[in-house]
Amino acid sequence: MSQTSIRSEHGGSAEAARIQRVLLPADQRPSPSGPISGSVTFGWRALLKIKHIPMQLFDVTIFPIMMTVMFTFIFGGAMGAIVSGTGQTGGPAVSEYVQFFIPGIFVQTLIMITMYTGVTLNKDISKGIFDRFRSLPIWRPAQLVGALLGDQVRYGLAGTIILTVGFLVGFRPVGGLLGVLAGFVLLLVCSFCLSWVWTMVSLLMPSEEAVMGVSMTIIFPLTFASNIFVPTETMPGWLEGIVEANPVSVLVSAIRELMDGTFDPGSIVSVLIYSAVVVAVFAPVSMYLYNRKS
Repeated sequence: MSQTSIRSEHGGSAEAARIQRVLLPADQRPSPSGPISGSVTFGWRALLKIKHIPMQLFDVTIFPIMMTVMFTFIFGGAMGAIVSGTGQTGGPAVSEYVQFFIPGIFVQTLIMITMYTGVTLNKDISKGIFDRFRSLPIWRPAQLVGALLGDQVRYGLAGTIILTVGFLVGFRPVGGLLGVLAGFVLLLVCSFCLSWVWTMVSLLMPSEEAVMGVSMTIIFPLTFASNIFVPTETMPGWLEGIVEANPVSVLVSAIRELMDGTFDPGSIVSVLIYSAVVVAVFAPVSMYLYNRKS
């Protein structure tokens, strides 16, 4: 009887454990993988994929530099005049806009990069690796959680690049190193939580292209209808309330405050509540789809 038929009749994990008991004496059987070790292993797998396919780092290296430089030097003068309210363009306007803009582009870039979590998972599904992992006697969510943990390294690299370029173009956070690190940690937590949305999308969509298309349709309104580029005070009244309620705007405001040296517990709690709600909604749905994926 083939392994495929065994798995279909008895279930992957139970059958794998039975075969292990038959083939190995009790004193030679390896300890079963726990939630932490399984997640860390799949996280390490995600990093090894980057090692063997370094082109995957394109979105976390070139894209942040391109976005930061483009908005600073092409749109910085005009945007700076809006932010400052003086109507004056030129060097001072650009310098003032950089202080406003860098925390925003910091958030936008990392949020957009989270989409690739779903693309990568969908690629595993299409290649059949997904089914092989599900047949192993491991903690069920380990593959999903491990992939999200591995992506934290990519997010950290992208954030470091943005802040480095920001410092080069004149960004000087009043909150100092502590404020920057606090904002960075808060954004990484939110990125991990948001990745569950794209995990669910990857389990619903039939191809990588479909995952990318749906993800872009969701992420573009969230990031551009926010306070990343201009203050909400410059928007029409009917739009201002919508933008302020946008979770991305709440996150950007909290990180701006931290980098400006302002510690507002209310803003941080609001961000954490949004993040907890995302995980509470999308993580169970993702696991439901994962367990029933054929």
